[in-house]
Amino acid sequence: MTTAPLAFLKGHGTENDFVILPDPDNAIDLPADLVARLCDRRAGIGGDGVLHVVRSAAHPDARHMADEAEWFMDYRNADGSIAEMCGNGVRVFARYLMHAGHVTAGDVAVATRGGVKPVHLAKNGDVTVSMGRAVLPEAGVTVTVDGRSWPARNVNMGNPHAVAFVEDLAHAGTLHTEPPYAPAAVYPDGVNIEFVADRGPRHVAMRVHERGAAETRSCGTGACAVAVAAARRDGLDPAETGMPVTYTVDVLGGTLVITERPDGQIEMTGPAVIVAEGHIDPAWLSGTAA
Repeated sequence: MTTAPLAFLKGHGTENDFVILPDPDNAIDLPADLVARLCDRRAGIGGDGVLHVVRSAAHPDARHMADEAEWFMDYRNADGSIAEMCGNGVRVFARYLMHAGHVTAGDVAVATRGGVKPVHLAKNGDVTVSMGRAVLPEAGVTVTVDGRSWPARNVNMGNPHAVAFVEDLAHAGTLHTEPPYAPAAVYPDGVNIEFVADRGPRHVAMRVHERGAAETRSCGTGACAVAVAAARRDGLDPAETGMPVTYTVDVLGGTLVITERPDGQIEMTGPAVIVAEGHIDPAWLSGTAA
């Protein structure tokens, strides 16, 4: 791969944490096994995923977006698989761009496999991401944990989600492994599964099993999916009322605020933090470290 130390940073958004790899020219080879090693919490750096920071013009998956967004978030799940989008990841990605001096506070566009996402970097540390519109396929699934079953709403935020409303978040079990759901054909490429409990008017809490990462402390696209599913359950559709609707979504790692506007655009606001930066030993990268 390389004989030189590889620069990295560590960041998180509501404790959904990421290894950040700056690579403007797309020169780093990132096979799935290396991503999994980087995300290993005992033998690697540790993270729920990898944010590979590449100029859009330098990556074949993003060149068509280069006129709209200079930077591409080449996102990888903790198991090395490629994901379409990561809402917390976009916030941390944008925070890194500001940290590195590539952008300043204000508005920036970030290219993702789920499209170009407009981002606003506030001076107080919060980051707002325009997450696009939710798609609500009719086909849903039934999710089962420890003998209990719930219907789950199908919500697509550029990646697939199944949202189940429960009385107690403990009913989700350990979430070490993916909860069974049926029919499996609804999600041929796997799914992120959210378990949601009410906390008050337009206020919910969630736990999530993320596809390729097991339970995480937070999921940005999942929080958006949960807010949309909760609004429809509560009889609220901004496209019909002409009024935006906002839900507070508590995740294990903090709180996200989700607003759906009458045109269908969904905005997510929350913190994004750069924790540390350093270099990875080339011997570790090559697998020769003792």
